[in-house]
Amino acid sequence: MNNASSIVIFSLSGFNATVNYRVTLFTLTLLSYCVILVVNVTLILTIILDKNLHEPMYICVCNLCFNENELYGTAGFFPKFAFELLSDVHVISYVGCLLQIYAIYSYTMVHYVVLALMAYDRYVAICRPLEYHSVMSLRRTAVLVALSWLVPFCCMIIGVFLTSTLKICGSHIEKIYCENWAVVKLACSSTKANDIYGLFLICIFIVVGLSIPASYVQLVKSALKSRRGRRKFTQTCVPHLLCLFNVSVAGFFDGMYSRYGSASLAQSVKNFMAIQFLLIPPMLDPIIYGLILTKIRGRMKSLCMMACQKN
Repeated sequence: MNNASSIVIFSLSGFNATVNYRVTLFTLTLLSYCVILVVNVTLILTIILDKNLHEPMYICVCNLCFNENELYGTAGFFPKFAFELLSDVHVISYVGCLLQIYAIYSYTMVHYVVLALMAYDRYVAICRPLEYHSVMSLRRTAVLVALSWLVPFCCMIIGVFLTSTLKICGSHIEKIYCENWAVVKLACSSTKANDIYGLFLICIFIVVGLSIPASYVQLVKSALKSRRGRRKFTQTCVPHLLCLFNVSVAGFFDGMYSRYGSASLAQSVKNFMAIQFLLIPPMLDPIIYGLILTKIRGRMKSLCMMACQKN
């Protein structure tokens, strides 16, 4: 194969280990996707419909759930994955592969940027409470949220474009979905531009990632000064830290396996490591926020009571 245009489809060999369990895995996938849809949509609607929750922190939570639930989150993976489980031929088109890379990577980037925005919001709320409403006004929050989506989208447009210019000499991807690193490894042309741009993105998101613990160092120092500060930290920051830990561990294992994974590892284990960052955070994050954040939990209880009374 001499150029990228000769590659029409990619084969996804990760599905070879699912053949004997396809019905079971399809059922579990469908159930998991339904749970993800229900918990995320419930939290999104709760925040949208209650004006008392139209505050920066809850707007960020809403965007986090929307990212996990819509086109650039699980919807970019689960429908295709479920279809492939029941199919006898596990392939994806070249264009479909690039679109899946864009969707999955955009989801991951937006997730981290929104978490960084939430850390900044909590820093202002606890460390600079008198300035909170002026610093985190609804207008400024809207601008920051818009940027948290726009910047990752633009970054991934460039990344996918660079990948699309490569000459591809293979069509075999050893995963259950398309990944940028896996496609780049199939290139028979220079990947210097991709490598440099990849390092650039890594540096940006390292800075974004470091801003989160930097904010929490200041938050902990401030919270320890008073009982009220400690209570506020526990009520509003603990769920954020749990979700950050959740997505960081999931992303770390997937990234490390993609680059340094052992060929001797069982394919089923490889598949789980590949899918867990698209499965666990979208399912657990809204549950964590719904159970721990007092206002959201109270509003959900009220809605449940109203529904029960009507029935």
